[in-house]
Amino acid sequence: MKDKILILGGDPNSINSEIICKSWKKLNSSLKRKIFLISNYKLFKKQISKLNMNINLVKVDNVNQKVRNNSLKVIDIKLNFKNPFNVNKKNASEFVLKAFDYAHNLAINKKIKGIINCPIDKRLLKKKNIGVTEFLAEKNKIKKDTEAMLIWNKKLSVCPITTHIKIKDINKKIKKSLIITKISSISKNFRLIFKKKPKIGLLGLNPHNAEMESGSEEKKIILPSIKNLKRKGIKIDGPLVSDTVFISEYKKYDVIVGIYHDQVLSPFKTIFKFDAINITLGLNYLRVSPDHGTAKDLIGKNAANFSSLLKCIQFLDKFSL
Repeated sequence: MKDKILILGGDPNSINSEIICKSWKKLNSSLKRKIFLISNYKLFKKQISKLNMNINLVKVDNVNQKVRNNSLKVIDIKLNFKNPFNVNKKNASEFVLKAFDYAHNLAINKKIKGIINCPIDKRLLKKKNIGVTEFLAEKNKIKKDTEAMLIWNKKLSVCPITTHIKIKDINKKIKKSLIITKISSISKNFRLIFKKKPKIGLLGLNPHNAEMESGSEEKKIILPSIKNLKRKGIKIDGPLVSDTVFISEYKKYDVIVGIYHDQVLSPFKTIFKFDAINITLGLNYLRVSPDHGTAKDLIGKNAANFSSLLKCIQFLDKFSL
């Protein structure tokens, strides 16, 4: 396994250049030598120059090219732009997709330790109702529903069963097979990375777990799924009541699994803020990303919090599959 870490510059209309530069300045020389950035060299240079955040850059052709000093090594991806702070959607999409193709090919062939993609607007992926988690699952050609979006902190992780679907469609999506497949994958891949069998708490769907009424999703779907998972040897409790679990009960678990995205991400971010990263479980390589979006309202203001990206770099330096 190579020790090289690949950072994808992500959405060119974002705070990404700023957080990359700020993170870079916090790294020691040993870690800097492992890092390669996939970006557009001219765009990245113009963006950080505008922010008065210049660092030493060197353009390289591939991850095997050696550089004597600790300059940030940039693999240049072609990108058409007139204004470096306002790249049109078509060019931005082509840029992001090319970067993912390049990174995926290196990762799948074990040429790098893993990839970090900086935030993107998921519409650039050109697929309806799909985020990077599902996008990379398709590229990895893994079994359906075995990918999982784990938001990780040293004290707690959370994971939603469903991701980018509307609230009104959640109860149509929830099936026993989905819950069993997803949580089996979470348990297996958590142990692969962290060398620990996780204790999992699964939330119910409805307020107060619908008082566990006979016709509720909790009674018909969630509870039978939990019983099935326990028979498989997975350490799991539930259904837990979602309006109280994040007061203190969450501290008993390694992973809290929610039925939908905001059910677990909103309280998690309230507790841990930027002290977290997004890990895609189930892929054939490690992929992580900062646990926040493109923050277009902060572009050019030199006010972005870079701590989540820094934690992504530190995570990949420490962990491997």
